Amino acid sequence: MAPAFSPMPPYDLRLPDQLTSGVVFASPHSGRDYPAELLKRSLLDERRLRSSEDAFVDRLLQAVPAQGAALLAARAPRAFVDLNRAEDELDPAVIEGLPVAGRGPRVAAGLGVIPRVVAGGRAIYSGKITQAEAEARLAGIWRPYHARLHRLLADCRTRFGRAVLLDVHSMPSEALEGLGPNRPDVVLGDRYGASAAPGVMAAVEAGFSGTGLRLSRNTPFAGAYITQRYGRPAEGMHVVQIEINRALYMDEAQIRPRADFASFEALMRGVTACIIELLREPNRLAAE
Repeated sequence: MAPAFSPMPPYDLRLPDQLTSGVVFASPHSGRDYPAELLKRSLLDERRLRSSEDAFVDRLLQAVPAQGAALLAARAPRAFVDLNRAEDELDPAVIEGLPVAGRGPRVAAGLGVIPRVVAGGRAIYSGKITQAEAEARLAGIWRPYHARLHRLLADCRTRFGRAVLLDVHSMPSEALEGLGPNRPDVVLGDRYGASAAPGVMAAVEAGFSGTGLRLSRNTPFAGAYITQRYGRPAEGMHVVQIEINRALYMDEAQIRPRADFASFEALMRGVTACIIELLREPNRLAAE
């Protein structure tokens, strides 16, 4: 059966001219290629669909390849396929013919791999999509993205002795309102030490030192599917999730960069350069 959407490249992979680090940066929620089919059948306009997007995170990371690390960025939007969910987190409330039993809390909230809602609990569809449509999205987008991410990390571990994935997201400022005046600007998540060795987490934290940004570990975001799936410190695979307050660099209501976006991008350029340098292992470099 033909896919229920026009095929699109599932990701952008930007590699440096010379890979000098086992660090991989990824942005699974900044995709903004909205299929015409989704826009046509959704109850929401494009701006509202974009409310769950980690808008412009890939732009904040654009210097990474020149700094010697790989950057993997999604093309498809989170409202279409959520790459930070398991392939089997399928929602019977949005996909026809699925059994209701066995739903996890994310699926129950409408935030499965094929989302039912965007930010604010706003429904994407008036009805359900078919299982064939869901399978086409998984086959065309989810599986290729994760296959490439897996290969990147495996190659880095082979070449450098370990792989470190920085899974970068943004968080709506409203999600931080209950945390008081010292609420964090950046939340680093390693699932309370389960997905990355302490030294790796310390290096990522040190990358933000001197920026003036307030940091938090694991609160309120400790990491989701990607952190859980790929974080295997004992096997030389480390994952740290990075959540950045959207209000620092974008107009959240209009979903557009702030006037001083370039300044924050420059700040992030310094952060990523520092992290890559701190995590570089010169003795593991293969001969070119």
